[in-house]
Amino acid sequence: MAGGWLNLESATSVIPETQFFEGDSAFKSLGLSRTTRLYGFIGCLVVGFVLSLLGAIVLFFQQLGIFAVLFGIGTVISLVGTGFLIGFLKQLKLMFKPVRVVAAIVFLASIGMIFVAAFVIKSDVLCLVFVFIEYLAYIWYTLSYIPYARAAVTKAVGLG
Repeated sequence: MAGGWLNLESATSVIPETQFFEGDSAFKSLGLSRTTRLYGFIGCLVVGFVLSLLGAIVLFFQQLGIFAVLFGIGTVISLVGTGFLIGFLKQLKLMFKPVRVVAAIVFLASIGMIFVAAFVIKSDVLCLVFVFIEYLAYIWYTLSYIPYARAAVTKAVGLG
């Protein structure tokens, strides 16, 4: 097995050409293979999750500023990780398509508002409110990529 335990280059029949690896041309100029890009995605996802988890832990010790920094950076790193799959420029374009622009703006604004709540207002309750808003916006944003998912969710909660 020449390419290691996860050799995506030899698994072209297993992984579809289109779905996640559409930004190949941008990454080929950087010399990043599909395997490297997948490692980048997984690495960012793990680091982002660990930082966000550490932020949640320090919040219990009343360290509001450290929470905001760890949680905010963790969220951004996780978001950057998805850029390894489809390309960073394409991800930005997709984020601000009309179907998901409101969710993307609310998501990004809530990250900023976590910092405002922590450093300016100094309210742990408000920080948690913005974390909750961030998760809701992220879920709504993610559902926009799945056909009919938003309609199903709104119907399930009695809004549609």
